Amino acid sequence: MYLDTVFTMVDYDKFTIHPEIEGPLQIYEVTLGKDDKPHFVSIQNTLVGILKKSLSLPAIELIRCGGDDRMAAQREQWNDGSSTLSIAPGVVVTYERNSVTNALLDKNGIKVLTVPILQISVKMAMKWPSFMGTGLRLEEYCLQQSLQET
Repeated sequence: MYLDTVFTMVDYDKFTIHPEIEGPLQIYEVTLGKDDKPHFVSIQNTLVGILKKSLSLPAIELIRCGGDDRMAAQREQWNDGSSTLSIAPGVVVTYERNSVTNALLDKNGIKVLTVPILQISVKMAMKWPSFMGTGLRLEEYCLQQSLQET
């Protein structure tokens, strides 16, 4: 599973998030010590707290996929609602089928470019041999192909 399946940075201080990962987190910070050996530190905090500290920002905004509607969150998570491709700060490419999340992104000042998944699926079936061996994720390859066609 890719991290962007549940969490994606969409602007300097804004992130899409699947609501079920908002709870307290335990992460491990790994740095190289003065003795050239790895140094491990366990950190427990909320995602907002961790991001604020790591990015040195006063505030972080989490944009919940599906909003506050539990059913919409589950449906759009299943449909890759948080799997956005950030192409610039504040500009993302998403699947058009995630209408709730896309509207929330727009409401929060994010420019949303949508791609119909059926179009991707049909075109990819025809181009599958070209995709293999590129090292790109399927979404990245589809976007690259779509941009070349316009």
